[in-house]
Formats: sequence, C-alpha cells, structure tokens
Amino acid sequence: GREEGEALLERRSGEEDNPRILQAFNEKTPDWLAFFMFTYFTDRDGKFQLCALAESGFDPLSRTTRFMLTEEAHHMFIGESGVSRILQRTCQVMNELKTDDPHTLRENGVIDLDTVQRYLNFHYSVTIDLFGADESSNAAIFYSSGLKGRFEESKQDDDHRLREDWYGVLEVRDGNLVERQVPKLNALNEVLRDNFITDSIRGVKRWNRVMEKAGIPFRLVLPHKAFNRKIGSLAGVRISPTGQVITESAWNAEIDNWLPSDSDRAFVANLMGRVAEPGQFANWIAPPAFGVNGQPADFQYVRFD
Repeated sequence: GREEGEALLERRSGEEDNPRILQAFNEKTPDWLAFFMFTYFTDRDGKFQLCALAESGFDPLSRTTRFMLTEEAHHMFIGESGVSRILQRTCQVMNELKTDDPHTLRENGVIDLDTVQRYLNFHYSVTIDLFGADESSNAAIFYSSGLKGRFEESKQDDDHRLREDWYGVLEVRDGNLVERQVPKLNALNEVLRDNFITDSIRGVKRWNRVMEKAGIPFRLVLPHKAFNRKIGSLAGVRISPTGQVITESAWNAEIDNWLPSDSDRAFVANLMGRVAEPGQFANWIAPPAFGVNGQPADFQYVRFD
C-alpha cells in the first residue's frame, strides 16, 4: 500500500511521462468554459464517489467523506452558475443581433451555443468513464465487505446484499447497442454512473431555462452514455451522441460537430483576456446574479496595490 500511495503522489495531471491514471484528470482546462464544465461534471463524479464512500462501514472513512461533500457542492455551483452566465450572455447577443449564426456570434465576442454543446459532450463523456468498467468484481468486493455503499444506500428498497438482483449494462451486438442483464453486485459502477446521469440532467434542464427565458429555441442535451467511451466494454466503439453504432469513417466525418475541435478551443482561448476593474466583466460572460457572500457586483475582492 505504501508503494501505491507514493506512486499516486508522484503522478501529475497531464504530465507526459507520469500522468494520472484516470484520463479525465489529464485533460487540459485552458479556458473558463472548460473549467466550468469540469467543475459541473467531473466534480459531480466526486460527489457520487464520496456519497458511496460515506456509506462505508469504516466510520473514519465515512465521516471524512461526508465532510468533503460540502466542498464538492461549492465546486458544482461554480460550474453550473458559470455555464449559465455564458449562456445568458450569448442569448443576449443573439437577441440583440437577431441571429443564431455561429460565425457572426464569434465575431461579436461570445461563445456560440453549438460550441457550448461540444464542450458539454466532451466533459460529460470523459467524466462518465471515471465510474469505471460496467462490470467490476472489485466493486462487488468493496460493497460486500462494507467498505463502500451505493448513493443514498439507506433509501434503497432492497436487502442491501444484492445477491439475487440483476442490472442492465450495455454492449454492442450485431451492430446495435443492446442491454444485457448481469448480477447487480458486479454492476455497481454502472448503477452509480446512472445515478450521476440522472443528477446531471437536472442541471442541464436549468441551463435550458436560460435559453427558454430568452426566447431562444436551442436546447443543450446530454449525449448517450455510450458516446466517446474509453473504459469498459464500450471503449473504442464508435457511437453517435444519439446512441447509434457507426463506422470509423462516419465518426471521423462528424467528430468536429460533436467534440471541440482545435479551432473551437483556439477561439475560446482567444477570448480569455484579463479584466481587473471592479464591476467589469469579459464580453463573453454575463455578470453574476449576486457577489460572493452577498457583496455587490462591483465589490473589490482583490487589491493590486
């Protein structure tokens, strides 16, 4: 265990020679849109992993993770509110210019909604890989030994042993995605992943209310959970955001419509200018509804003298 712990401390996110084991933590977050998506989705993974550990029969672990959950809640708030402010500003400019043309919107210094959707697709898909393989004997052992529970274990209406229960996992058969029933004990990663998806949908609905309020018909959607997977039985299988199994050539033809391209990332990075005046905000994001601890929007949080 000591050697594993030391190796864990030596790994660095994105480092070429010694990267983190989980790829989501090696992805770059060079701009605020990527940061907000990371904190909304990837910190939400942290919430669900911590909630499962909070059900542990090992009391020190359970108490520690319950305390850590308050931090994850703040991170997710930062992500959700940040994306909401970007959407609000984009919708404002769309209504002012009476256009939804991405090129025109980019020329006016805001992030078009199609680009926001592509960022969402990317960060969501790399995050759901963090839950691990669809079937896992390790997950079954951790649960049966009492080291780890399920999300809101006390609310589950079963015997909490799961020895006779089954759960559906996805696989590709004859060119189609199909569901296969497996012992639920071995599918606990998938159970937690589905809990995460249900929770993520709620926030996306709140984002969509920004467009609805502005009278913009565009709606953000979560891609299919089999999209862009790198871990488990679906790793490397080419599946569209709507859940269709496709060929490699079809994937390559559409990838820039589904995931952020180099030009998308370069455009967003180019917007990331420095704004230091109290009460002033970058053109691509709306002001917050309220400041930290209820302070006014023009409160001087940082002094440069």
